[in-house]
Amino acid sequence: MERVGQRPEDVIVVILGGGRGTRLEPLTWRRSKPAVPIAGKYRLIDIPISNAIHSHMERMLVLTQYNSVSLHRHIAQTYRFDIFSKGFVQILAAQQTPADAEGWFQGTADAVRRNLWQIRESPGDLVLILSGDHIYRMDYRQMLRDHVEANADLTIAALPCSEDEISSFGAMRVDESGCIREFREKPKTAADRAGLATSPELLAERGIEGDRPYLASMGIYLFRKQALVDCLDNDLVDFGNNVIPAALQRFKLQSHFFSGYWRDIGTIRTFYDAHMDLVRADPPFDFNDESWSFYTHPRYLPGSRLRGCTFTEALLAGGASMEDSVIERSVIGIRSRLSKATVKNSLIMGVEEGPPSRGSDFPPIGIGEGSLVDGAIVDLNARIGRNVEITNREGVDNADGDGWVIRDGIVVVAKNTVIPDNTKI
Repeated sequence: MERVGQRPEDVIVVILGGGRGTRLEPLTWRRSKPAVPIAGKYRLIDIPISNAIHSHMERMLVLTQYNSVSLHRHIAQTYRFDIFSKGFVQILAAQQTPADAEGWFQGTADAVRRNLWQIRESPGDLVLILSGDHIYRMDYRQMLRDHVEANADLTIAALPCSEDEISSFGAMRVDESGCIREFREKPKTAADRAGLATSPELLAERGIEGDRPYLASMGIYLFRKQALVDCLDNDLVDFGNNVIPAALQRFKLQSHFFSGYWRDIGTIRTFYDAHMDLVRADPPFDFNDESWSFYTHPRYLPGSRLRGCTFTEALLAGGASMEDSVIERSVIGIRSRLSKATVKNSLIMGVEEGPPSRGSDFPPIGIGEGSLVDGAIVDLNARIGRNVEITNREGVDNADGDGWVIRDGIVVVAKNTVIPDNTKI
């Protein structure tokens, strides 16, 4: 029988949403990283919130800092629990107080430390800490069961990885019971990875293939509340770099194996690749599981109006208006407008409600006649004129232009940007 304080509904969820997100610029020029649109109609923050709701963990605190206006607005418009529920999604923005004159969060652990008073006053003995910039589908109740059965102070979600993948993450060494014995941040060399591989027997027991023997931290932490307070009774600023290695000396740390799809949306390349995953013929992840849907702001959009268009491996959101256009291996977002255009291998975010008006000298919102967009990300409300080519034909890795950039070979057109007729990028 579940004990009070260790039931899913007693867990307080803390979602980290305050990072500057510089590696995702220009998508984060006007919004925080968790507010970046994904999959045509959602925001990144919808992923952890939806997972928590399905896991019956409905008491959530979202810690915000940079460019947080649109994130606050999205959460306020989307997540409203009824009066008979104990659920809530509460924003905790960085602020100056008499006890803390600096105000700004210095890292993930520092953000939680500055809000410990809210966490300590919340009912329940467990705190689940999540990131607001990952794409995955997880039932946190399974992690809770592992945590309780192991009588752990801290349980960390672990993603099995290959030797090439583990160099980008915090790596864990575990014993036969899954107890974490060592934590190394981003082991780059063979010497750094020595001794970290998980035993084939333990992998087989958890249903994991032997070609992924390394365990990467997913940035998902389930703390016993008092252990969290004790771990933050210092000036350490980051969980992965500082708090977790220090906790190994004092507390019992357990791993929770996760073998599903997971992406850390940290760069333009990973953001782009995640969307190309969605339009594969057999996608490794999609948003179509009726038993575990993802929630977002209900827009009540009409069906898309299409005339003379061809679609191949495309994901199309509602409210679009398209004619005589070709779409191949692309995600087309809400209210997108295309006229006699071609879009390939791209993400078109679409048009948000009430876009800024422009004079008659500017192209209409959307993608104009004769234009080609290939291998690009086009943010909301972009106005791409006629006979424009956005293809990075020269194969440039990184560049900066007027309202657009190239990062990792991908052209990114910023929000509200105007691309004049006949432009070639």
